[in-house]
Amino acid sequence: MSRYALQFAYDGGSFHGYQIQPNAHSVQAELEEKLSLLLAEPIAITGSGRTDTGVHAAHQIAHFDTSADIDANLIYRLNRMLSPALTAQAIFTVADDFHARFNATSRIYEYRITRHKDPFLRDFAYWYEADLDIAAMNEAAKLLLAHTDFQCFSKVKTEVNTFECTILRAFWEAQGDNLIFTIEGNRFLRGMVRSVVGTLMEIGMGKWSSADLQRILESKSRQEAGRAVPAHGLHLVKITYPEASFGARCS
Repeated sequence: MSRYALQFAYDGGSFHGYQIQPNAHSVQAELEEKLSLLLAEPIAITGSGRTDTGVHAAHQIAHFDTSADIDANLIYRLNRMLSPALTAQAIFTVADDFHARFNATSRIYEYRITRHKDPFLRDFAYWYEADLDIAAMNEAAKLLLAHTDFQCFSKVKTEVNTFECTILRAFWEAQGDNLIFTIEGNRFLRGMVRSVVGTLMEIGMGKWSSADLQRILESKSRQEAGRAVPAHGLHLVKITYPEASFGARCS
């Protein structure tokens, strides 16, 4: 039995989230089904984390164990079987104790806002035309790096052992007609990034200030924070691991 890491990407609008759930089409379920068929044995994958319904991923990692031989054509054959919204990118050898979730050192998300109606971005960016003060949002975002308890941004009904997260970067930038919010952290709570964006947008609209964000963080109350922005604007863009985590590329 050997362990491998699978790198893949997906359009979250076509799935009810990453994680397997009853009576719903998920990324994990489709990958496990197709890999099991190709490798002729039951395959269970463990992802670096789960994304909610509608959230996209350009770079996601999962590990799996198999006694089957992995050949150079597996990615090609796997992609022929996967739905158009899901693509396998690469398979790497990893150590037997490698864990896609626990070995990850950081996750990078982007939230994308389009300032003008664009039919080609309707499923991948939030259309929002009102003016936003980027400088005010960036000033407030600096507070996120000084805190570790983010209970105020977590979904209320969720089972976690801790609300502690370490935020490494958080900033807004304009790219043409689009606004991009980039946030990197060692982990994120369910619904956290979308709630952070919604709160920062309130500041960008001039309704709240950095002092209000400080108050919200100290309150630890989800009711105090801003709304969760739509899922389709959120993209998981990178999972980082310690150097030498991945061995040879098999396929």
